Amino acid sequence: MARAQIISAAKVIDNVGCMQHCLTLEQRIIDLGHPLRQLHIDPLSTDWHSPEQPDHFRSGCGPIEALARAQQLIQEGTPAVVICGEDNIKTGYARHQRLELMEIYGQQQPITEAYNALALRFLQLHQIDESHFRQLAHALFDNYCLSYRNVLSDEFSEELLPDARWHQPLTSLFRGVDCANPLVDFQGRLLIVSDQLADQLACPIEQRLDIRAVGLSRLQQDGPEGLEQIARYDHLEAAYQDCCREAKVDFADEFKAGQGLLEAYTCYPVVPMAFLLASGLVDVLEQIPAFLQRHSITVTGGMNLAKAAWNNPALNALISMHHCLLNGDERYGMVHGNGGLGYRQGVALLAKVDR
Repeated sequence: MARAQIISAAKVIDNVGCMQHCLTLEQRIIDLGHPLRQLHIDPLSTDWHSPEQPDHFRSGCGPIEALARAQQLIQEGTPAVVICGEDNIKTGYARHQRLELMEIYGQQQPITEAYNALALRFLQLHQIDESHFRQLAHALFDNYCLSYRNVLSDEFSEELLPDARWHQPLTSLFRGVDCANPLVDFQGRLLIVSDQLADQLACPIEQRLDIRAVGLSRLQQDGPEGLEQIARYDHLEAAYQDCCREAKVDFADEFKAGQGLLEAYTCYPVVPMAFLLASGLVDVLEQIPAFLQRHSITVTGGMNLAKAAWNNPALNALISMHHCLLNGDERYGMVHGNGGLGYRQGVALLAKVDR
């Protein structure tokens, strides 16, 4: 069976970046006579409640679902697949249009309030109070900041961090800095081919990544109606376990041993908290601050600082993870996707190719 390998990953954010490496390889594949299947991440302008079209993916879990589909296509004999995402959130919409399109649960239930209700139920289930929850949220944001500084390195400036107004509460549990910031223009491409085609293209082993496994889980209901089941995050644990089982890798052990990188989905603090528990990286919420002192849970700085493009954050994370793994010493990279209020969960494990 063919192995699905990522051979190029490129993005442009607010006109910074270059797609040429990916586009050049795509043209070479076409010139060799191979079909190139395209999978699309839907933009904000796509009606959230409309039926999903073939080869189109939606929600924060959409890019992970697209990756699973790409892996399946490669294993079934498709030689090459490209996952494409483009959404000009900053410049492509008037403010009122953007706000209206983001009201996916109706005007009476903003996403911030829906997540606040979810978090309230989550902390009840785990028997912690609101003050403790806010302390954990602060620790998470500090962790994102450290990663963000490391990503930017010499280009980092304190002016790039959110100003004081973003540290004010938006809800009873969340500050502005705790929430995803979608105001960015984004284009991204992820090129996935069979290992045979990668050989034909003479792509060096050190420039490839294996898609080792993808775990997916979806509940029947999203939004406030599905809150009770979402808050338990059993489906997230199932997606994570399925991914590790398929890959035959205990990612938690590899990560703690310094052999793994992680991009948790950080739209609101309850989501990465749930991931840390579901993955076994921590056993109880009280362990999170000490864990965050030792480990970065994003490679980008999270959606809060690296910003997000509606349905594209996990695609941005996959692209960033590709480059981090190729340029670093770690062997594995895991990317988490969270769709809607959390009814869709996806976990992808990438790995360096054995030489």
